Order: sequence, then structure tokens, then C-alpha cells
Amino acid sequence: MLHELLLALLGYTGDLIVDEREQQDTLRINLSPDAPISEECFTFKLAPDISFIQPSERDAIERIIKLGFYYRELDRFATKSRNLSWIRSSNESPSSRTSELFKGKKEKQSVYRRAIANGIAEVLSVYRSAVLHIEQNLLSDSLPILATVTQGLNKFLVLLPPLYELILEIERDGYCGGRLLNLLHKRCHCGVPELQTCIQRLLWHGHQVMYNQLASWMIYGILHDQYGEFFISRLESRDAENDSPAEVVERLTSMSTNDASLTDWHSGFHISLDMLPEHIPMRVAESILFAGKAVRVLRNPSPAIRFQGAIAYQQMPRGSQRPQLSTSRIFFTKDSSSQNKSTGEELLPQSDADKIETMLQNLKESSEFHKRSFESAIDSIRVIAASHLWQLVVVRADLNGHLRALKDYFLLAKGDFFQSFLEESRQLMHLPPRLSTAEAYLMIPFQLAAVKTIGDDDRYFSRVSLRMPSFGIPVKSSQVDLPKTKAYVDGDSIVQSETSLEVPLDGWDGIALEYSVDWPLQLFFTQEVLSKYRRIFQYLLRLKRTQMELEKSWASAMSQDHSDFAKHRNDSRSCLTSHQRRQHFRPMWRIREHMAFLIRNLQFYIQVDVIESQWNVLQSHIQNSHDFTELVRFHQEYLSALISQSFLDIGSVSRILDGIMKLCLQFCWKIENQESDEITVELEQISEEFNKKSNSLYTILRSTRLAGSQRAPFLRRFLLRLNFNSFFEATARGVLNVVRPRPTLAVLH
Repeated sequence: MLHELLLALLGYTGDLIVDEREQQDTLRINLSPDAPISEECFTFKLAPDISFIQPSERDAIERIIKLGFYYRELDRFATKSRNLSWIRSSNESPSSRTSELFKGKKEKQSVYRRAIANGIAEVLSVYRSAVLHIEQNLLSDSLPILATVTQGLNKFLVLLPPLYELILEIERDGYCGGRLLNLLHKRCHCGVPELQTCIQRLLWHGHQVMYNQLASWMIYGILHDQYGEFFISRLESRDAENDSPAEVVERLTSMSTNDASLTDWHSGFHISLDMLPEHIPMRVAESILFAGKAVRVLRNPSPAIRFQGAIAYQQMPRGSQRPQLSTSRIFFTKDSSSQNKSTGEELLPQSDADKIETMLQNLKESSEFHKRSFESAIDSIRVIAASHLWQLVVVRADLNGHLRALKDYFLLAKGDFFQSFLEESRQLMHLPPRLSTAEAYLMIPFQLAAVKTIGDDDRYFSRVSLRMPSFGIPVKSSQVDLPKTKAYVDGDSIVQSETSLEVPLDGWDGIALEYSVDWPLQLFFTQEVLSKYRRIFQYLLRLKRTQMELEKSWASAMSQDHSDFAKHRNDSRSCLTSHQRRQHFRPMWRIREHMAFLIRNLQFYIQVDVIESQWNVLQSHIQNSHDFTELVRFHQEYLSALISQSFLDIGSVSRILDGIMKLCLQFCWKIENQESDEITVELEQISEEFNKKSNSLYTILRSTRLAGSQRAPFLRRFLLRLNFNSFFEATARGVLNVVRPRPTLAVLH
């Protein structure tokens, strides 16, 4: 009887100890390894027809044979999860492989569940050894008793039942990957030391799989996740599941390595929150994601290029918009794969790859998961990857030179170039742009300005191109009084402006620049970053254009006045008329001076107090930092500071500034027709509207909420320049508190 009890403890029932499920033939219970784990507990029972066993012995036997039931179910789970029959032999036909693959899709495989099954197999091995030891004791004992069995297996009564509940929950809810690690991590927190040690061992087995995936990802940049269980996953994996193999191959072949690298960096991988273990913080997971993507970039550089020192550009002709790359830095070779491999080894030295592998191996060999050690190792790996990516982008790709070029052209640091461009295109911009030819017409003054101001040593200008991507908000016909047909003459070319093909004159506000960026700078200068630069450029160009028009209007009027005075200085009647005319338009020039005063101070504030100060901050960060992620963050802060301190993110302020610049341009265009009385009335309306907007602007900027915040640390200087003699403050207070009749042209004194 004791030997049959020992067999039952290993899952083999007989005549003395029976399985109640086997007795129920109508249920047709499937006890194969592939069958689901039984949710009906304690089906092992003593045969009811046995009468020679005392009730106390029956209770002891039924209590101990529960371990046999748990053992059998745990063994079935381990056998099922460790089944490697899906690994096909090399001599199978393709058709059989396809059919097996189709059948295998019915039940999802799990590497993590297989690892947990290995841990359970270890526990069951200890249990079998205990049963074998009990058998040896019974054989050696002259008087074998039941207490020998119960005493030897008591410790398993606190292990096997919780393990059975664990596998039952795993099977029922389909736990795998990070979710399975979460379940085990929660079960580790219990008050039974033996059970806690056992669950920690299972968790160790699960972490072994995770460490292998981390090693593949962070050492080689390869995402080895056959069943979608890792917390780093591809974004396109869901869409790719619905694609046919031919579509997948076609998509991969049509995508160059350069495009694939950029896609992987910006949107190829993401953190799957469902599979992220709770004991791994989100910050650490982001470091793991970054390190793997950085290693992918360093291991798989663009195959057609090889960096040798800093990037150097060969100066290209002014008329061409396509950059011509110097042969000193780019080599086109036939054996691009071997060249790509050698370049990857240079970008990520083998010694650093060995350091990463050693750190992960130390974590893998640890018997327990130590959160602090894990986070410290991940941070160290991230630093290694970030430093090499910094070396690639900053040193080899000459990041600082490109940042300076963006400052020169997008932030108007090359003021002489844009001054020349606006002067050359001034007559053209007096006409509404045509949809079909506006960009082509702008290229003429753009190239002329480049010839005049850009030297041959500027190797970045070849990357800059002019675009008219969109047009501005239409203006009313009453605001811009221009003839329906005019001509812009440039050499032998005459451009006719036809009203049927025109857009409103504010369409010139859509002038934008584009900057050509090569690999690996595309990792740094994303489309979002370049769009922010374009937004700032359009704002600054409108501001500079407004300032130039105000200056040109004054110069033109003074030139005309001096010419009239020289012609009629000997004619007393004409001289008196000229004097009366000057007196009549004196309020108009006072308004112009107020406009110019506001625009000049705003331009000085943005160019000096905002752009130059933030540029110096960025440069100090670049000099002191050797981390790519820090560099990206510093650059984002730089752009955010430019936008916020220029008030581009404050709708009320930006709308007022846009309105003021439009009023200034309308004022300049109106004074070209000074002879008409209607023009004088319109100038009065412009001056009145300008007063309202400028006073509203000052009132908003001097508010405690804005002027006292850290978003505009130099705003007080700007306000001091505007209100150095308390004029703006007094005017704004009068406009807000006093209801006055409509002023004449000489409103500002």
C-alpha cells in the first residue's frame, strides 16, 4: 500500500488511490500533456471500497495524496510549456511546415512561460528526489509506517498548492512576457519563506529571458522578440501582420537603409506598457529604448557614406539648390556592406560593447533582482550609447556648424543677406504673389542677394532653399489699394500680375526656408524641429520687412521733399506750397516714427535679448555636455525659449503684433499716393488703429503675470526701451480710461 501511495504522489493512480475524473467516462477527460490544466481540485481519492484502513489513516492519506494531484498538473504544465516540437527538422517539406505553422497559430507560444516551466521543473525535481528518499527510508526500515511519508513531504504542502494556483491563473488569463513577470513579482511578497524563495526562483528564470532580450537589443540593436512579449516593440508590427509576404518584401526592398534607420529612430519602436514589468520604472524603460535605438544607428550607419573627421561641403554655384558634397568626406564604394560594417565598428568600439555585455551578464548571474543595481547598469549603458551617438552627431557630422547655419539663415543672423534680399524683392512684394510663379520670381532676388553677401567659404548656404509653401490670410481690398495690373521689370524679363491668378498681398508672409539635412543629423533635426525654425523665420522676416519698408518710406519721402525744394527754392509761391505740404504731412511722419520706434525695439529685443542670449546658453551646454539625449533636450529648450520669449505662443500678443506689422506696411504703401484726399482719411484710420494696438500691446506686456514670469527674463528691458519717457504708459492709461472723440492725424504728441 505504501508503494502505491508513493506512485500516486508522482501522479500515477491505481486500485488503492483513484482519480475521480477517470471514473467519469461520460466526461471523456483528456489527460494528455496538451490538455488544459484541471480547475477541479483534489480529484485523487482513496478507493471507497477499502475497509481495512482506519479513519485517521484515511484522513492522513487523503491529505498527503493531494500533492500527487498538484504534481501531475504542474508536470503537465511544464511538459506542455517546454514542448519544442514546433522546432521543425531540416528534412521536412515546405508544405508540412506551412501546415504546422498554421496549426501553431491556434495557441500562442511564450518564451517566458517556457522559462517559468523550467523553474517549475526544478521544483518538481526536488519533489521527486524527496519521494525517492522516502522510498529508500521505507525499504531500509524494518517497520515502515505512514508517518515517514507525511513527515518527509510536509514542506511541499506549502509549495505545490500555491504553484498550482499560479499555473491555473497563467493558463486561464494567458499571462506571458512582462505581464507574467508582474504576476510573479506580486506573488513574491508573501509570509512563507520557502514559498517566497520558490517564487523568486521562478522570477529569476523569467528574468533570464528578459536579460537575453536586453542583451540582443542593447549590444547589437536587434529586437529578438518572436512572440511579442518584450516591452520594446515595433510600431508597424500590427500592420505587418495583415500584409502578405510579397507585400512585406516589396516594402522592405523599396525602403533604403537610410530611410529605415530614420524610421526606426523616430517612430520604429515604442514601449509597450502592457508588457512593461511594474518593477522597472518608465524612466529606465525609456533609457533601454534609447540605448537600443542608438546602438542600431551606430551598428548600421548609412551604407553609402563614411565619415572622416568633420563634414566639409564643397561650395556650389549660387543658382543651384542641390548640395554638392565634397569627395573628401563621402566615398561611394561597390562593397558597401563591408564598408558599413567597418564604419559601425568604428562608431561603437568592441571594447564598449564588451562593457555592456559584462554589465548585463552580471545582472543575469545575480540570484535576485536588485532594482538599484539594475537601474545603475541601465544608466551606465545609456551613457555609453549616448556618448558615442554624441560623437557621431556633434563631432563627425559637425552639428555646431549646422546650428550656426540655422541661426544665420532661419534666425536672420546674416542681416546683410536678408537686407539685400528684401531690397532686391521690394518691388516684387508690392504686388500680390501669383500662385504659379511666386517662388520662381523670388529666386532671382534670392540669388542676387547671395552673390552680393555670401562668401565662398560659407559651405552651408548650399543647403538653404527658398519656398512658398502657403499664403497668408487674405486682406480686404480696401486695405490694399493697388492697381489691377502692374509690371515688375528685372532686366529683360517683365512679370505681369493678373488678378485672376493672384492671391492677396499678405501671401508674401508665406515665404519660408528649407534646410537639407543628411544622415545622421536627421536624428537631431527632425521635421518638428525644422518646422519650429520655419515658424520663427517667417515671423522675423515679416518684422525685418516691416522695418525696412518704414525706413524706405522715410528715405523716399525725404528725397522727394529735397528734390521739390531744390526745384522751387527760387519760386516763392511754389516754395510756400511745398512748405504747406510738409506741414500737412508732418503728423503722418510722426506716426511713422512711432511705428519705426516700436518695430526697431521689438526687433532689437528679439535679436539681441532673446536669440543671442539663448544662443550663448545653448553653446555653453554643447561645450559641457557629451550626452546626445541632453543635447536634444537643450536644443528643445532653446527653441521653446525662442518661441515663448518672442510671444509666438501667446495668441493675443502674436495677433496684435501681426496687426501692427500689417498696419505699418499699409501705411508705407498708402503714402506712395499722397496726393489723394481719400488717402489722408485712410492714413488717419491706420494711425488710430495703430494707437489702439500699440497701447494694447504695452498693456499686455507690462502685466504682472507676464512681465514677472521667467518665460521672458529680458522683457523688462524691452518695456524700459519702449517706455523710457513714460509716453506709452500715459497713452495706454488714457486710451483705457478716457473716452475721446476720433483723433486727427496728429494724435501722438
